[in-house]
Amino acid sequence: MEDRGGIPHYRVAILGAGFSGLGMGINLKRSGESDFIVFDKEAGVGGTWWVNDYPGCACDVESHLYSFSFELNPEWSRLYARQQEIQRYLEACVEKYGLGPHLRLETEIASMVWEEAERQWRLTDGHGSQTTADVVVSGIGGLSAPYYPDIPGLASFQGRCFHSQQWDHDYPLEGKRVAVIGTGASAIQFVPQIQRKVERLDLYQRTPPWIVPKPDRRISEREQERFRRYPMVQKALRAAIYCMLEGRVFGFALHPKLMEYPKRVALRHLERQVPDPDMRRKLTPDYSFGCKRVLISNDFYPALSKPNVHLLTDGIREIRPHGVVDGNGVEREVDAIILGTGFRAADPIPIGMVRGRHGEDLAERWQDGPEAYKGTTVAGFPNLFLLMGPNTGLGHSSVVYMIESQIRYVMDALNKMRRHGLRTVEVRSRMQQAFNDRVQGRLGGTVWNAGGCRSWYLHPVSGRNVTLWPGFTWQFRRRTRRFDLRAYDTERVSDPVREEGAAGASTNTVS
Repeated sequence: MEDRGGIPHYRVAILGAGFSGLGMGINLKRSGESDFIVFDKEAGVGGTWWVNDYPGCACDVESHLYSFSFELNPEWSRLYARQQEIQRYLEACVEKYGLGPHLRLETEIASMVWEEAERQWRLTDGHGSQTTADVVVSGIGGLSAPYYPDIPGLASFQGRCFHSQQWDHDYPLEGKRVAVIGTGASAIQFVPQIQRKVERLDLYQRTPPWIVPKPDRRISEREQERFRRYPMVQKALRAAIYCMLEGRVFGFALHPKLMEYPKRVALRHLERQVPDPDMRRKLTPDYSFGCKRVLISNDFYPALSKPNVHLLTDGIREIRPHGVVDGNGVEREVDAIILGTGFRAADPIPIGMVRGRHGEDLAERWQDGPEAYKGTTVAGFPNLFLLMGPNTGLGHSSVVYMIESQIRYVMDALNKMRRHGLRTVEVRSRMQQAFNDRVQGRLGGTVWNAGGCRSWYLHPVSGRNVTLWPGFTWQFRRRTRRFDLRAYDTERVSDPVREEGAAGASTNTVS
């Protein structure tokens, strides 16, 4: 760090202390780079695994794959780790790799502006303090901003109302009448946990999800000891899980007819766990298996069959001070409303937060949906790298693999900037457009796009799938194994400084 006129300056500023931000910081430390800072608005590390601490919160990818490749954890207690254990794992990574001095917690970056003359980013936090950086790496994930439904009267409700991402642990649910809105990945985890506490649970379902059995179990101490003594055993297991999950791409993206078998598995699971034919009808999706996120659970369906649970599928007309009115005009009084309505995954950057060349707002550029080159860089926004950016999400495997692929790409970019004396790198518009045209072309025939449903994978304005990668993860890693300078406009440190507002970027490219 250096001080520029009373403002701290870093080579790299990282936004977010989840898997993306911490992984980036760890790789910088491992490479010998110490001139960086990591901002996070929360009081602790973990990102989505810090803020999502609702009852029953757990990962839906096997623990051995949902971790950094360079930091395997032989101590996982279950095949599918729960929130507290994943968060502790990330805390241990911070301690082991000495990231503590680089963290600035409880510091939300409110805005960041590209300063043309200085060729740097100026970041302003929520307290008004400023920091400048040569490069910004955003680790703000798509599951960081909760989605609040636009339901008439929601603000008028006089009971307790909270989103599952901001769980109110101080509010006792015992003996309460509770309305849960939404039946997505969060709700199917917390509904079975709270069902046994509440007096009555009204579950408002708009669209039923496809649910398959969760093959979870405890990992024995003997297995843990084997992983500790023989790390290659855990690496081999990790590789086997990876290959198994990659096989799902054939059904999701290449040959959707292959989804018929897992669909039958889901229907058998529903039939075994829900004896009431009327409830089974309400819980049977009318869209292709895989079109929305496929969920895993062994206790959601049994919870719905309990006498204190009411599955309501007629929609919500409005919310009144003491109750919820369904589509038929029937009001049901409740003491609390829990919103299990997911996240703003398709619009992760708020308006006014990021401004690039000529003051262009990134959120306004993305009005019809986010897009980037290799999900990582955006034309008009020099020296800005996005981790878990557009079309880097997955419907079949561990996003940590994608994150590490992008980190490798960014690390190579930083190394080449230093090696070639580059002040800025900015992807060319035509390269970005060509890349996204290919991605959208490949998504067209996938079950996510052609499965007959509306999902959070699709942008609400354009309808484009701006969330998922349309193929195998190893294909993405191959495309990001090296930073391809030929796709970028660059400026050398020795180039004359252009005045603010100068048109265009330098085309001084380095091969």
